[in-house]
Amino acid sequence: MATWKSISLLDAASPLTEQLIMFHNHTLLILLMITVMVGYLMGTLFFNKYNYRFLLENQMIEIIWTIAPAVTLIFIALPSLQLLYLLDEINNPTVSMKSIGHQWYWSYEYSDFKKMEFDSYMISMNDMKLDNFRLLDVDNRTILPYNSQIRMLITAADVIHSWTIPALSVKIDATPGRLNQISFLINRAGLFFGQCSEICGANHSFMPIVVESISMKYFIKWMNKF
Repeated sequence: MATWKSISLLDAASPLTEQLIMFHNHTLLILLMITVMVGYLMGTLFFNKYNYRFLLENQMIEIIWTIAPAVTLIFIALPSLQLLYLLDEINNPTVSMKSIGHQWYWSYEYSDFKKMEFDSYMISMNDMKLDNFRLLDVDNRTILPYNSQIRMLITAADVIHSWTIPALSVKIDATPGRLNQISFLINRAGLFFGQCSEICGANHSFMPIVVESISMKYFIKWMNKF
């Protein structure tokens, strides 16, 4: 979860998030190299007094400044395309669950084990406890096991919503009349917070998402309580 004075990305909680952070650093390094080179060239052009009035063309420099940007774009495009395909890959899921967006709360169904459904509302200011997070905590958290492949099916009952958790690199639109799916893996225990990221009405800011990641052993115990 982001806190005060945080200017970097959130700590990764899934392999895909780690790959995205590495791609972000890779791209920033390329941008830094371009910025330093262009800045140096502009600085030398401003401050030197050399001139050559017979210079009309130079094919070699034109070839270089045409090929160099193309090669740079290839170094950015190849890992980007690989990540795009990885994000859309659906592996064999251990747990499948369904999320339904409403104005303005989420409903969850664990249909793999038994017909288990519950609604998840934001905890209001009057009901908050000392260990709750203002505007981010919910009355019923989404419990999922870590080190297990999760398949999320998502739809909406009224308007377009978006189920988004940055630490897991999950963002998928919930569209009425359409069933979307996404696959992800959580690699550690913890609480992961998200929110709806499609403007869905007056209380769009007040339908948070909380995923609690626990071990498979405790997940099965939790399922047996229902």
